[in-house]
Amino acid sequence: MEQPKRFRSNPREETETVIYETAREIAVKVLNRIERTDSYLDKVLDFELRYAELSRLDKSFLTELVNGTVRWKLRIDYVISQFYRGDYAKLDVNIKNAIRVAMYQIMFLERVPQSAAVNEAVEFVKKLRGQFLANLVNAILRTSIRKLDSVQYPSIEEDPIKALSIVHSFPIWLVRRFVNRFGVYETEQLLTSLNERPRLSVRVNPKKISVEELSSSFENKGLKVTKGRFLPNFFCVEGLSRIGELESFRAGQFTVQDESAGLVSRLLDPKPSDRILDMCAAPGGKTTHMLELTGGAADITAVEKYENRARLIQDTVDRMGYSQIKIVVADAGMYSDAVLFDKILIDAPCTGFGVMKKKPDSKWKRELEDIGLLNQIQTNILENAVKLLKPNGVIVYSTCTIESAENQDIVQGFLARHPEFTLEPADAFVDRSLVSKEGYIETFPHRNDMDGSFAARLRKTR
Repeated sequence: MEQPKRFRSNPREETETVIYETAREIAVKVLNRIERTDSYLDKVLDFELRYAELSRLDKSFLTELVNGTVRWKLRIDYVISQFYRGDYAKLDVNIKNAIRVAMYQIMFLERVPQSAAVNEAVEFVKKLRGQFLANLVNAILRTSIRKLDSVQYPSIEEDPIKALSIVHSFPIWLVRRFVNRFGVYETEQLLTSLNERPRLSVRVNPKKISVEELSSSFENKGLKVTKGRFLPNFFCVEGLSRIGELESFRAGQFTVQDESAGLVSRLLDPKPSDRILDMCAAPGGKTTHMLELTGGAADITAVEKYENRARLIQDTVDRMGYSQIKIVVADAGMYSDAVLFDKILIDAPCTGFGVMKKKPDSKWKRELEDIGLLNQIQTNILENAVKLLKPNGVIVYSTCTIESAENQDIVQGFLARHPEFTLEPADAFVDRSLVSKEGYIETFPHRNDMDGSFAARLRKTR
């Protein structure tokens, strides 16, 4: 299928439409684009899934190859470097990613014949760069198959941070932060959990269908459904793909949302009479959840900084069957309104370290310096929310990260600056097992079998 013209301004990309044909080859194309640009994996992959002429099975294979190769990139590169005597970092990006895709299959996909992974990588490189480099790739991959079991990884006893970084494929600076907070043993549990393939969690729209009806419809298609542990209208579905193509999704019977995200709306405890501000609202999951919890009666203003993301909110609201919502394109740190709000939700921009299972590229895109930059944004939004809140009003500050500098530290700093606010314990609104001793919601992938998240309920007492 011909690509839209907006993606064809680069002559090199004109060539790529001819070169990249199979699922394995398109996986290389996606990895190239991520490496060369600041593009997010999910956006680039979605484009290829939409326009590539692949069967449904090959689209699933493409998704597995891309996510898996990105997830395990550091460990894959470590293994490749054991069998390549040159400067691996200087290899052409196409060659490097062709080897990575093949090595991912060799190391992690038992059902894929190793010969098929090798042969297609070799033929692709031959087509792209000639016989010499094809022979090099063939030698690297076939040697790795013979000697994979003999690869020596760093010792966790001698250098636990380096060992955890390479074996579990996480940046060493991030592993160091996790070890300093959780210790070596629990960090290994956390990293193991973050490397698992994500389960799909959905929130049923009671306005359109019951939980029982929707779950039964999935089970009748041979899909495994597991009820949510903490919220009644959430469940997980295994084997569901290409969500946007499902009639039940387009009809607004459900939306994709992790149970940890649903806890945030519960903590805000929206009421039908409330005037609510959702300060960082895209793509609209929490916005529509708050509408559901109030029977569609709450007066909600949804703020989003970027116009294209604001359209996502409108799409979600329309699909779920709601209309009484005001969407504003504005910077949450600078937004103002003539009328004060009863409740404000701040689902703040963050590092996203709690959702790396679903977004494996995020661990490679983040740097240590990002935490400080995000802290300033998070603080600015909180400070602006104070100006927009009625006396006795409530702010819920939440993130999808497990980084304490973006969570506890932000809230404690806020409370120190604002004695007119108090922290209200979250166990009055959600299950006690998800609440820290300080009164915050804290969830962790390895402890709670859901995304990592944080939320605090702050009451303005005067």
